[in-house]
Amino acid sequence: MAIKNISITGAAGNIAYSLIFRILSNLPFKATDKINLRLLDIPESQKSLEGLKFEIEDCAFDSLNDLVTTDNTELAFSDADYILMVGAKPRSKGMERSDLILDNAHIFKSQAETINDVCSKKTNIIVVGNPANTNALIINQNTPNIPNTNITSLMKLDHNRAKSILATKLNEKVEDIEKIVIWGNHSTTQVPDLYNCKVSTKNINLDHSWIHETFIPRVQKRGGEIIEFRGLSSAASAASAIYDHINVLENGSADWQALGVLSSGEYNITPDIMFSFPVVAHGGSYNIKDDVNIHQSLSESLKVTEEELIKEREIVKKYLP
Repeated sequence: MAIKNISITGAAGNIAYSLIFRILSNLPFKATDKINLRLLDIPESQKSLEGLKFEIEDCAFDSLNDLVTTDNTELAFSDADYILMVGAKPRSKGMERSDLILDNAHIFKSQAETINDVCSKKTNIIVVGNPANTNALIINQNTPNIPNTNITSLMKLDHNRAKSILATKLNEKVEDIEKIVIWGNHSTTQVPDLYNCKVSTKNINLDHSWIHETFIPRVQKRGGEIIEFRGLSSAASAASAIYDHINVLENGSADWQALGVLSSGEYNITPDIMFSFPVVAHGGSYNIKDDVNIHQSLSESLKVTEEELIKEREIVKKYLP
């Protein structure tokens, strides 16, 4: 029997709540019969985690081998095959973005040090908690025992949003849309790119002004739009995107995908920032697609999102080796 160890941080939160039941209902992990689930959260959330544990047990999932709830990072991360880093300190009223980045930098560096001590070089880490790209950089730089390619940040939510918005515009099915690119940061500076997009393998001809005045701002601000209407941030859609991200890493994809990965200077992007590139995934690995044409109208926007990530890196520099 093939069993994988899966750790989830921020496990008492709304995203994790949706994610856990989605994973256990249909495991996305290749050649895996069951999982051992390790749910990590702060001491103040342990009562809530215990209630969540009861709910999971009451589902009687065939896919669950063992379940542990804890506030101990070493216990949660030991021998993990996947660590899904969903938890992060939320921004409170009156807090500056730079303060939030620093608070989370301290948390993620501490967790990275534990990961480096107790995990193997085969451990895959997906960073979700915001600012996801910069938190992923902190994890990356503080886990020398883990290969760079094993650490990614979640951009699949933005990719899914872009596909859905375009599908609605064209009255097409989302599964027929391919080769959408999301460049840059998981923030309002991200650059959704339709200039290579196809529908059912055919090129599409979209109005340039719609792309820049409607589509790109809509994708960039979709998270805020959901908060405005629902009163809460994205949870189920974020959980679904995490599931999709795992599925891409494990099982590959015929389409280009959006992953936050460590830049090595591809497309003249500054090295050593976690940047969303178009990737192709197959056989349990992925590569950055290296021949994508960048429309000249997007060049300035790419620099803006790149500069934002460089500034975030500068803010957390004391947490980087």
